[in-house]
Amino acid sequence: MSKPLVYVTRPIPEAGLKLIHETCDVRMWEGDLPVPRDTLLEEIKEVDGLYSLLTEKIDKEVMAAGRNLKVISNMAVGYDNVDVPAATQHKIPVGNTPGVLTETSADFAFALLMSAARRLSEAEHYVKAGKWQTWSPTLLLGHDIHQATLGIIGLGRIGQAVAQRARGFSMRILYHGGSDEAAARHLGAEKVSLEQLLGESDFISVHTPLNEATRGFISTEEFKLMKSNAILINTARGPVVDPDALFDALSSQKIFAAALDVTDPEPIPADHPLVSLDNCLIVPHLASASFATRNKMAEMAAQNLLAGLRGEHLPNCVNPEVYENDS
Repeated sequence: MSKPLVYVTRPIPEAGLKLIHETCDVRMWEGDLPVPRDTLLEEIKEVDGLYSLLTEKIDKEVMAAGRNLKVISNMAVGYDNVDVPAATQHKIPVGNTPGVLTETSADFAFALLMSAARRLSEAEHYVKAGKWQTWSPTLLLGHDIHQATLGIIGLGRIGQAVAQRARGFSMRILYHGGSDEAAARHLGAEKVSLEQLLGESDFISVHTPLNEATRGFISTEEFKLMKSNAILINTARGPVVDPDALFDALSSQKIFAAALDVTDPEPIPADHPLVSLDNCLIVPHLASASFATRNKMAEMAAQNLLAGLRGEHLPNCVNPEVYENDS
């Protein structure tokens, strides 16, 4: 009996690839950059399963070309790169990797918060540029984290983990969005309107998924509500924050700083206006980038893929309605 054929859109950690190779024939795009669109459309024609990353747009065209496609497994917790309604229409289950990256991503979000507050990136550049001549009582002053107010937009798994870290700094925690009120009470987090959160928070950490309701969620009007010492941290998805509005807020000092793990566009060009700002710390989408977490993500995505190829329910499926008519 022939093995199922799968396509992997980029080299992935060996932990996941090994699982797939055990039972499948594998084709894989070997480049460091995302697979070209025309290559993906050609490769998808004969495969039974697709193992994708968040950089690939898996839309109606891809699914229509995938005549034998039985499962899409996305190695990410977010799945805004996949047209899930189209997949459901084609009876294709879509898998993701929730939970496994929660703690690692929360660590990183808090690292960005601390780095922006205490201006670590600026300080490193200052030293490397040979500008450090003496100690000064006014050099590169930043903002305290302890006992400050943290506003969390989206109190899901990662937002809750960030709040847990904030408790160690005796921070007041506000949140907007997220329905687990029991978890919020346990964390000492207060549910407030978006306007109150923006107006009272010293730090604002974004953890909402990207969809039509959240695209451009933080824009000009929202920045007007923020304190002048506010620091924005985005580890969710770039388009949740309007980049032009963010540039205006930072360059005019309406807010103190921003720290971004995600951008719009992504990757952000080196000549983008935001890159030129000293008070905007930008890193290349690294929140889940630890050895242990990326290996676990690769394995989880592989398990979703293999379950779909066997005709079983995916362990982590974002469109379980595809199984509604199962006998």
